[in-house]
Amino acid sequence: MPDQSYCDRLRQDMYFLTSNGRLSELLVDKIILQLNRVYPQILTNKEAEKFRNPKTLLHTRLSDLIKHLQNKGDRHCQEFYRALQINAEQVYNDLPSRKIIKTTDSTGIDTDKEQYILNDRGPMFFLACFSVAAGFALFMNCCNSGTKVAGGARKILGFSPIIIGRHVRNICMLYLEDTSRNK
Repeated sequence: MPDQSYCDRLRQDMYFLTSNGRLSELLVDKIILQLNRVYPQILTNKEAEKFRNPKTLLHTRLSDLIKHLQNKGDRHCQEFYRALQINAEQVYNDLPSRKIIKTTDSTGIDTDKEQYILNDRGPMFFLACFSVAAGFALFMNCCNSGTKVAGGARKILGFSPIIIGRHVRNICMLYLEDTSRNK
C-alpha cells in the first residue's frame, strides 16, 4: 500500500475529508491559498477564487477541489497533502490512507489485534501478579536467616520517599527502630 499514488490516496480519503466537521471553511481557504500562492502552478487565481466562493457550500467546494486535483495529476494531489499536513496536521494524521501506511508492517502483525491480546486481562490481573511477586519477595527476605530484617527493611524504606508518603515512611521507620531495640 505505501506505493499507492497520491491520486489513489486522495480518492480513498475523499469521503473522510468531505464529511461534516473535518475541515472548517478557514482551513479549506488556507489550503487553497497555499496551493495558489506557494504553488501557483497547482491552482491559478481563477481556480482559487472558484474554490473559495463563499456562496457555494463547503462540501461542494472541497469535493470539486479534490476532483480537480485528481484530474490534474499525482503531483497536484501530493501538494494538496503537503498543504493539508502544514495547515491541519491532526486531520492529516487521521486520514484513512495514512493509517494504512502506518499499520503496514513487514512482519505482518496486526498491531490492533496484538494490542487487544496483550491487554485483555485488565488491571486486576496486573495487581494480582504484582501482589504475588511482592509477597514472594517479602517472604524470601524474611525467611533468609542470614539477613537482618530490620536493617534490610530500613534500607528499603529509607530509599522509598516517592513510593509511599513521607508520614507513612516515618511511622514505619519508628516502628522498625522500636522492634529492633526490643530484640
